[in-house]
Amino acid sequence: MNLVKKEVSDRSGRVLILTITLGFLLAIFLDSFSVFHQECAQIREDVLRLHVLANSDSEEDQALKLAVRDKILADTGEIFNQADNQTDARAAAIANLSVVEEAAHEALREAGADTAVHAEVVRMFFDTRVYDGFTMPAGWYDALRVIIGEGKGHNWWCVLYPPLCIPAAEKLPEDVFSDEERALLESEPKYEARFFLVELFEKIKEWFRSH
Repeated sequence: MNLVKKEVSDRSGRVLILTITLGFLLAIFLDSFSVFHQECAQIREDVLRLHVLANSDSEEDQALKLAVRDKILADTGEIFNQADNQTDARAAAIANLSVVEEAAHEALREAGADTAVHAEVVRMFFDTRVYDGFTMPAGWYDALRVIIGEGKGHNWWCVLYPPLCIPAAEKLPEDVFSDEERALLESEPKYEARFFLVELFEKIKEWFRSH
């Protein structure tokens, strides 16, 4: 009987130690994830994205999307390069919607297309995306959205502020992102499970918001 009691006591002790250990490890993980999630939230507030929606997925419409993209970046690059922060960049986008639309129309006319274009500044949800070696975490961003025609085709996106759309933007600017944020942005999603958790968390929040 004493042997049985001893085995039960040893087993209970091991279970208790395992429970405490798992609880400790979970607390460390949740604390790490909380910091990671806060850094993702700050990145979203520091960024203005460009989102160009093609009319359709036809080869012609996808080519027009890229022509519109190139023209917008060429005609508005200086506008966003002058912004000191995301708030200034967003205000510049709102003030220059007609300039953006005219650039898009000009690109379409040069391509022989008579397609409607609408530009707007919106708050929209993006999945985790990788762009030119850096990763943008999932969540809600301010974006300059350009809709060509019915806007039912695949989209193209980049970051207008800080100005990372242009080829010369070889690295993340130090005056916009902290060292911790740059390290996060330069992480690869397939090696960083917390990107998946952030996206899952943000999608759950979005589901509850819309229901």
